[in-house]
Amino acid sequence: MKFSSNGLALLTLIGSTAAFTPSSVVAPRQSSSSSSKLYVQMEAAPAKALPKIEKLKIASNYLRDPLKDQLQTEEIGISKDAYQIMKYHGSYQQNNREKRGPKDYQFMLRLKQPAGELPPDLYRLLDDLSLNHGQGDLRATTRQCFQMHGILKGDLKTVISSIMNIGSSTVGACGDVSRNVMTTPAPFVSSDYEYAREYSKCFGQLFRPLSSAFSEIWLDGEKAVSVETWAKEVEHHNIDEKMLYDNGRGIIIPDATEPIYGDQYLPRKFKIGVTVPGDNSLDIYTNDIGVVVITNDAGELEGFNVMVGGGMGRLHNKETTFARAADHMGFVPKDDIWEVMKAILAAQRDHGNRDVRANARMKYLVHTLGIEKFTKLVESYCGVEIQPWRAMADWKYNDWMGWWEQGDGKLFYGQHIDNGRVKDEGDFRLKSALRVLVDKYNLHSILSPTQSIIFRDIDPKDKEGIEQVLREHGIAPIEEVDPNARLAMACPALPLCGLAQTEAERIMPSYIERMRALLTKMNLDDEEILMRMTGCPNGCARPYMAELAFVGDGAKSYQIWLGGSPVLTRTAYPFMSKMDADKLEETMEPILAMFIQQRQEFEAFGDFCHRLGADAISAFTQSYTLGSVKA
Repeated sequence: MKFSSNGLALLTLIGSTAAFTPSSVVAPRQSSSSSSKLYVQMEAAPAKALPKIEKLKIASNYLRDPLKDQLQTEEIGISKDAYQIMKYHGSYQQNNREKRGPKDYQFMLRLKQPAGELPPDLYRLLDDLSLNHGQGDLRATTRQCFQMHGILKGDLKTVISSIMNIGSSTVGACGDVSRNVMTTPAPFVSSDYEYAREYSKCFGQLFRPLSSAFSEIWLDGEKAVSVETWAKEVEHHNIDEKMLYDNGRGIIIPDATEPIYGDQYLPRKFKIGVTVPGDNSLDIYTNDIGVVVITNDAGELEGFNVMVGGGMGRLHNKETTFARAADHMGFVPKDDIWEVMKAILAAQRDHGNRDVRANARMKYLVHTLGIEKFTKLVESYCGVEIQPWRAMADWKYNDWMGWWEQGDGKLFYGQHIDNGRVKDEGDFRLKSALRVLVDKYNLHSILSPTQSIIFRDIDPKDKEGIEQVLREHGIAPIEEVDPNARLAMACPALPLCGLAQTEAERIMPSYIERMRALLTKMNLDDEEILMRMTGCPNGCARPYMAELAFVGDGAKSYQIWLGGSPVLTRTAYPFMSKMDADKLEETMEPILAMFIQQRQEFEAFGDFCHRLGADAISAFTQSYTLGSVKA
């Protein structure tokens, strides 16, 4: 890859005392500011042999090879190298790990849906495709898009081309590029929320891969019948012009195909979220870039507060990997946001750790440099001085479920979905219900960051009919859903995820029920605890932000994490390893007993655990007698 001159040249940064190399990653520590005005040089690491994955990206001819040939073979699966390239096309190769015998390769396909928006025609298509070419269900992800499981290799072209031709895409849903751009799912008709939705689509378009490999492989080189819906909605911004604008500072690299990414693309995946002040329904601090819309008193856009360096993934027993909440970088005026966003991505492209993939996310670059030096690095690319962070409303969390007034005389309705699985099972026929609602009322929908769905632009006269459809299909009203179930999330894990060490989605409902029974037993029935579960440490369900998290670390075994914020602004800490799945109650009862005895007035469970810390809680639990404390 021809990296920018800014990426390879010596950079002058203020306040640094040591040269930085992309592989110099240390465990989390408290950041410290320095008043030093010494000018020193920041150097790129000495040249090393490229890791295999980086060589593969270069050899892929901009995401074509060896995938293109592998799709033509009679084999039911594709090679490991082709699988790595397939991710950029939005798909993972999987097999059912619970089936004995030869591997039954199938594919999971994930959509790109900036701002989570889902037009009715697209939902109908996905519903049909899941029945005809998938395993019959759909799954709402934690990044506001649908994914479909069980697609056979021979059906991939039919499925992907159908999605592209209706005005959607799977491009960039996976791989080392900017992933699906999230936003608050609340479809309020107000200028700040409208700006959040608009700029989510803008950033999705700004950082899309430009390779023609996608149309060549899935559309035989033809253009899609319909342009992506979000691209049409933001075309007045002239996104391509802003993307390709070269300020001469190294953002744009000499690559005719991918002037932003180059032929190596990014070191790892890259995540962006956009919201409004006070609304943290999307876990804004878990993103590589978090963007907050700032308007004036008249509702006019002034610019954006920008945070950087969030990310969830880590590895067990490897302290150089860790979850991290983003740092506040500062305020950026609206006219400068394009170059600043490009500069942040370019800084990660050129200085992110390509040698050690476990340390390749931008959070490690921000952590190692510190926010002040990272900001200086970004400024060196964009030529814009980042202004101080603007004061704004305190964060709150809301899942936006149930009925809400939209602000224009219409309503929106949030339908909770347990762990995102849209299915029909016995008398519970959620998938059929959603199809009836879309067909009968032609409803537009938005997928939420908590794996649920919101229907918007509802005529108030249709409210009763919508509720009747849900009742007829066995869907409980939101008032009957356990608040802890509404707060909870779990990743798919077994049987299809190749990384899963234990269960998550399939067992999480029973954990919620067991926790509810324990809370009731201890007279804590009114307590709401934000719980999350993953089958491995990768963090797909963002467990490290939860008040209470279960992270799989072996067969029927979980790490316990405590102390995340109920408004999702800080990471939790590891409390114990290897909790036997059968010992949930005896593990959690002492912690809840301490909570009963030592909590402050109105203190949330996560805030309590954060205040007390792991050592104090551990000491209490060791001397606790089961059954001895109730509220």
